[in-house]
Amino acid sequence: MFNPLNAFLGLFSRDISIDLGTASTLVLVRGRGIVINEPSVVAIEKRTRRVLAIGAEAREMVGRTPANIVAIRPMRDGVISDFDVTEKMLHYFIGKAHERSMLPSPRPRVVVGIPSGVTEVEKRAVRDATLSAGARECYLIEEPMAAAIGAGLPITEPFGSMMVDLGGGTTEVAVLALGGIVVSRSIRVAGDEMDEEIIQYARQKYNLLIGERMAERTKIAIGSAYPLPEEQTMTICGRNLITGLPEAVEVSSVEIREALARPIGIIIETVKDAIDETPPELIADLMEQGITLAGGTCLLQGLPERLAEETKMRVTRAEDPITCVVRGGGKVLENLDTLHKVLAGMQRRGIRR
Repeated sequence: MFNPLNAFLGLFSRDISIDLGTASTLVLVRGRGIVINEPSVVAIEKRTRRVLAIGAEAREMVGRTPANIVAIRPMRDGVISDFDVTEKMLHYFIGKAHERSMLPSPRPRVVVGIPSGVTEVEKRAVRDATLSAGARECYLIEEPMAAAIGAGLPITEPFGSMMVDLGGGTTEVAVLALGGIVVSRSIRVAGDEMDEEIIQYARQKYNLLIGERMAERTKIAIGSAYPLPEEQTMTICGRNLITGLPEAVEVSSVEIREALARPIGIIIETVKDAIDETPPELIADLMEQGITLAGGTCLLQGLPERLAEETKMRVTRAEDPITCVVRGGGKVLENLDTLHKVLAGMQRRGIRR
């Protein structure tokens, strides 16, 4: 329903789109573009729960803090694991996005991307945290839908499109048509799981204990889902679990591909399951359109080639895949009247204060 007051405030407020990810949070301000891309990490003092740092500054503290300070990720598997800390993180990011405004502006409307498999309780937690952080209105949009809009797929047409959004905590698979999700799959296997597999591989094969950041750097540098034209090597550093002393080991991309085999296999099977449930009328569209990948984990070397071989379909990465979700949310803000139906449940009713 049209609200004249909200329409008037919308002329002056800097509406915001947020991709509240497990690994990183991106914030887009309407009319200014993406203004924040920082890790979803908060450093707090254990005893008082006082926030010491948020984002990039807190990320530098991971694994390096004294006993009285802990650097945590309040988002786990795409959902809120620590409500109070998430609220403070959102408050910080929303405030930072508006700090350069020349004039005071009304509280913003905010669109937040959420995994398609979250429960109603988890949706409400995201909504409440966003409203508590200063939003005038909060809209939730499922991440594969937002990613598809950001990638420019024809989601409102009577034509099938398939989006696979690979983030840090979740992998979202969706077949979309006529502004809705026809088939969806959401699994909590993605970039973080791959990092953990690399940590376990180094421990089991080399008795080497490495940290999350070393595992992530290894994945980015030489990780792959498909044999590379020229295999690569890299030196990883950690602590030898037998001697207790520092040690450096050279590993190859073949070894890291072996370490990543399980999570990649799960992701591929999830995509196949979604294709298997897709109505026959849309399969022909998917054969023509292909599969589009978004999210930071889709940048893993050889992933499109591996997925294309397994599904017998064309697979492409979206342009600037890391920002697809937040850009999609921004497009929804610009076209709320025409795109309101793509928003997740709990919209337009019971979502405003």
